[in-house]
Amino acid sequence: MSVKYYLIAGEASGDLHASHLMTSLRRVDAHAEFRFFGGDNMAAAAQGCGTLVKHYREMAYMGFIPVLRHLPTIMRNMRLCREDIMSWQPDCVIFVDYASFNLRIAKYLRQNSRLKLYYYISPKIWAWKEWRIKNFKRDIDEMFCILPFEKDFFETKHHYPVHYVGNPTMAEVRDYLALQHSSLQPSPITTIALLAGSRRQEIKENLPAMIDAVTSLPLEWGEMEIVVAGAPGIEKDYYDTFLRDHPQIEIVFGRTYDLLSRATAALVTSGTATLETCCFNVPQVVCYHTSPARLTRWAFDHILSCKYISLVNLIADREVVPELFADRFSVDNIRRCLADILPGGKARMAMLKGYEEVHRRLGNDNAPDNAAAIIYKQLQ
Repeated sequence: MSVKYYLIAGEASGDLHASHLMTSLRRVDAHAEFRFFGGDNMAAAAQGCGTLVKHYREMAYMGFIPVLRHLPTIMRNMRLCREDIMSWQPDCVIFVDYASFNLRIAKYLRQNSRLKLYYYISPKIWAWKEWRIKNFKRDIDEMFCILPFEKDFFETKHHYPVHYVGNPTMAEVRDYLALQHSSLQPSPITTIALLAGSRRQEIKENLPAMIDAVTSLPLEWGEMEIVVAGAPGIEKDYYDTFLRDHPQIEIVFGRTYDLLSRATAALVTSGTATLETCCFNVPQVVCYHTSPARLTRWAFDHILSCKYISLVNLIADREVVPELFADRFSVDNIRRCLADILPGGKARMAMLKGYEEVHRRLGNDNAPDNAAAIIYKQLQ
């Protein structure tokens, strides 16, 4: 008898993590059937046993104005999702991050069905919107966390039992390095990786300053290459807007891990990419443009309930990597911090030492395998 799994991921990182969870589910459940909101990675993982209902490219809107402008589309997507789930009648629904959309679907399903509802990769309610804990307690049967400090947040502070299953990014990088180890050769060229986010607005606000900072570095590190990691779902023409005056800068798509495996240092917009960069032991500067800068700094200091914006620092519970956002975001600051982490820079070795602590705290568990085992066992 086949088990029917419905998954909902609304962003590139969610698509990647959900695809690995689907692969793990297929290992424990040879007759698994999938239906999902997601992306190309999930479609590949479900080949022959699943259907992509809606691609995340039609769902990922960031910021108040874009969300308001696309509100009719968002509401249509929610209605489609609700109706599709109720029509297909899966054995469970697995939500992957993407809280604004997923929590509304979860509320509807809890009120109108008896489906098992799982959450894989907790939304970052420990940073803001902590009041959403009541939604999880009311609507979600099991929560699977991927950051070690989240277990204490949910269980100790809010008395909500969760599973810490390990970190999927750590496992993904470990698997990549195991496959590529024999072919990896150290590069004699100083390679600077630019990871400017996965959304158009992030790229627009961060990439120009990153380019200005790295192209104005003193020429004391010898031959240097600058490479942009193109985001899934963003066409090359969009990047050309920022790169047309910099023919020396290369851009690669679908090869972020290849880039990080040879990078000397990186400029990274906050998000999963900061943790990926850490897992590859590439020193980094976290750069995130916000406006208005002073108001953002005030809100961060007085409203948000976390001390850092990067996963690296949050896991270490101290500043391992510099965070240049709000009033600290400037070309001069980015250039100065980048120089400090290049070979011979005063901060490089200390950062690499801090990475060791992050790796230790994350552990070696395989997150998708652990989550898949729990889900499958419960559904039996």
